[in-house]
Amino acid sequence: MKKIGFDLIGPIGSKATLGLVVLQADETLEQDFRRLFPDRDIAIYITRIPSGDELSAETIAAMEAELPRVTRLLPRAARFDAVGYGCTSGTTLIGAEAVARMVRKGVETPMVTDPVSAALAALQALGVQRLGLVAPYVDSITGPVRDAFATAGLTLGQTLTFGEEIEARVARIAPESIKAAARAASKGADAVFLSCTNLRTLDIIDELETELGLPVLSSNQVLAWHMAYETAAPVAADAPGRLFKIVKGT
Repeated sequence: MKKIGFDLIGPIGSKATLGLVVLQADETLEQDFRRLFPDRDIAIYITRIPSGDELSAETIAAMEAELPRVTRLLPRAARFDAVGYGCTSGTTLIGAEAVARMVRKGVETPMVTDPVSAALAALQALGVQRLGLVAPYVDSITGPVRDAFATAGLTLGQTLTFGEEIEARVARIAPESIKAAARAASKGADAVFLSCTNLRTLDIIDELETELGLPVLSSNQVLAWHMAYETAAPVAADAPGRLFKIVKGT
């Protein structure tokens, strides 16, 4: 066997390197990020975190202790420009600061974000004051999500929930059902937020914005926007919603 020499080149993520913590049961977030960041010079590395089959405060809060372990599974040689924790309800129950602290125990990165922090940044950028909210969760999970926005100074209008307890069913909620809920939640609102990274929302945002005449945001959309905004990672030309028109420096 003959040994042959080789050269080394730079990392895949020459434009940006992004990390994503995705719930074990989530079928949607990873697919959405691949669509929103199609550039081959953007590296996206995924790590999965155990999540219960049922949506409850206990199963969601239990993820906090797992965050350092699962983020250590991200490639050690990669230099991450940003890492996103992909759970809206988990952020409200654990706390955004605690999420960032636990993520940084496992991976070094200048930016940690989550759907709630990203949504608040997006709502501020859009000048939204009154928010309509749609969520798939049971009341005990939806309440803290609603309260997180209220605590940030937003006025909450209609809050609608599908009352679903089984995580695996959330990704199966029909787009038409989500659109109907968004229409109802838009009454008297400046914008609508579709909460949960497992909801399939990307294909209905533009249609809803045209119909309702106001911004429509979703967990996956705002998370991708926040990471793109802070890292200057280019997004797909068809990234949905008014939000992606807002770039840093404008």
